Amino acid sequence: MKKMLLVSMFQNVEHLLKRVEPGLKNKTVTYIPTASRVEPLGFFVKIGRWRLKKLGMLVDELEISTASYETIKGKLEKNDCIYITGGNTFFLLQELRRTGADKLLVQAVNNGKLYIGESAGAIVAAPDIGYSAIMDKVEKAPDLKDYTGLNLIDFYVLPHAQNREFKKSVEKIVADYGKALDLKVINDRQAVFVEGERVQILGVR
Repeated sequence: MKKMLLVSMFQNVEHLLKRVEPGLKNKTVTYIPTASRVEPLGFFVKIGRWRLKKLGMLVDELEISTASYETIKGKLEKNDCIYITGGNTFFLLQELRRTGADKLLVQAVNNGKLYIGESAGAIVAAPDIGYSAIMDKVEKAPDLKDYTGLNLIDFYVLPHAQNREFKKSVEKIVADYGKALDLKVINDRQAVFVEGERVQILGVR
């Protein structure tokens, strides 16, 4: 059964992971920071990694853009969960597709491996990522010509609602795509939880 936790900012909602997936201690997680490689997000990446360790998980980092297909395949198959950080969604998709990691990811998630997607990691799961161009810099992925996403979900996560930095971008995306797409708009203290066919928006008080 498919199981996914799609978030804006993991550091604010880590306890939701414990709620939807008890028994995290000593579970292994393939930690993919690729989206942050072209953005100044090192601090947030470190926090996300630290929070996972705080939950008792064993973090196995995988930089998709420099790893071989065999390494990617091995880590995705070996570890219990998959975590993709925030950053630039277009660069992330470019590298997932270039390396063949996109198909491996889809197969793993459809086979029931827990997927945690933060910001870009949540957006890339959608049928198409074009709607996020208002929020991201498309030029960071010069080789990406097709914006078809991983298609792991049939809706479109829109993170960072009410966030001071992204507020105007979120409002523009809602205005431009709100009628055409099934947008799931979440703030930095919310998450979309997918379990099989059930989709819920969870929040932290």
